[in-house]
This record gives sequence, structure tokens and C-alpha cells, in this order.
Amino acid sequence: MKILVPAKRVPDPNQRVVVRADGQGIDDEDLAYVLNPFDEVALEEALLIRERSAERVEVVAAGIGPEDCEQQLRVTLAMGADRAIMVPCDEPLDSWNVARILQQLVLRELPQLVLMGKQAIDDDANQAGQFLAALLSWPQATFASRIEFTDGAVQVARETDAGIETVRVRLPAVVTADLRLNQPRYAALTALLRARKAPLERLSAAALGVAIEPRVRVLRLDGASDSRDCRRVASVDELIARLREAKVV
Repeated sequence: MKILVPAKRVPDPNQRVVVRADGQGIDDEDLAYVLNPFDEVALEEALLIRERSAERVEVVAAGIGPEDCEQQLRVTLAMGADRAIMVPCDEPLDSWNVARILQQLVLRELPQLVLMGKQAIDDDANQAGQFLAALLSWPQATFASRIEFTDGAVQVARETDAGIETVRVRLPAVVTADLRLNQPRYAALTALLRARKAPLERLSAAALGVAIEPRVRVLRLDGASDSRDCRRVASVDELIARLREAKVV
């Protein structure tokens, strides 16, 4: 069995991200990047599937983006991925084009399962997995909080606003992971050092037959305001009065 795990780099959420003055992007000077937490969970689940399986399971990570993405892709090797494929791409990528590149990687690698984060924390689009399943004509199960394999199929518990929904889809399939699926392991320092020297396969979008054709254009980014209207109240009665003035109670 082969599992393909897309891995995206995102700005470290533990730092302040500053929007450029022209509103056309973020200031990436001295900006640290990490592996997208949702993709990290997806990778951990793929590794757990491999550890629990009686048959051979190969876990292949795939990164798409600027050359600097190599650092986060090597983290997947340090965590335990068997191989990693880098698709360098300096152009801005929307979810549709990411899915098109992943489609070609799937046709090339022929995995039985694509296991990926349900979204990336930089754009929160939550679209690439669904697009990919549609392009492949594969069944999909999104927002997975539990995964079990049964007779050539995968049973997925999905957390929805209405509760837990359990679905069963035949393989091959696309499954997107929620953060509650597992707790990712830490990569040991020795593994990180080994991963720095591990080979990476590189494939351009052109070599995969994909011409980048953005369908979504970001018109402007605006940073969050730092100003807050904060008032101290001396009692519960005053708080209630203030809330009534604001017509929220």
C-alpha cells in the first residue's frame, strides 16, 4: 500500500505576521516557516497506519512551492516518511492549481490513499482535498477525526456541527485530516540531521504537464487592527447596563 501525504509550509503561527504596506502580501523578511499543522497530523496518521499494518506501507510526502519549502519537506523525512517529492513553484498557487499538480503526482505514484490536512493555516481555504478528489473521480472523506481500514475500504469518523458522522469509502480515496485525529510525534534531532542529507526527488510542474493557471487572485490583504475599545466596570450591575446599552443582551 502507498500513501501520498501533501505537505505545505506555512508561517509560524507563534510569531507576528506583518502585512506589506501595499497590501499585496506579507513581509517575509525574517519570517519563520513551519510544516502546516493539519498536514503534520495527516503525516502522523500515515506513519501510524504503516506501523499497525501487517503489509508493507510506503509513505510518500509531497511539497509544492518555493525552493525554501525544502526545509519543511525534510521534516517529513525526519518524522518517518519513506520518500519526499519536491515540486518547485514560485508562482502564487490557489487550491485549484495545487490540486492539479497533486493529481499528476497521484497518476505518477499510484497511491491507494491520499491523506492530507483539511486546510492550511495560512489561507484556511479547505478546498485542495475536495478539488483533488473531483479531478481523480475518487471518493473523499473530509475532516477525519478517526480512520479505520476494513476490506479494501476506509471508515472515517467526521466531526461536524451536528455531531460525529461516520462514512465508509472504497479505496483509492482522498481523506483530509482534522487536528483531533492524533497527536503528531516530534522528530528527533538525529533524524533531522539525517534528513538534511537525504535525497529529494524534484519534479517541475511543467514536467508533470501542468501549466499554472490561477483562478483566484488576492486583491488585498489587511492586517488586524491593534486598537481595542476596552472599558473597566466596577460591578456586575454596571456590566449588565453596558451590555444593554450595546444591545447585546
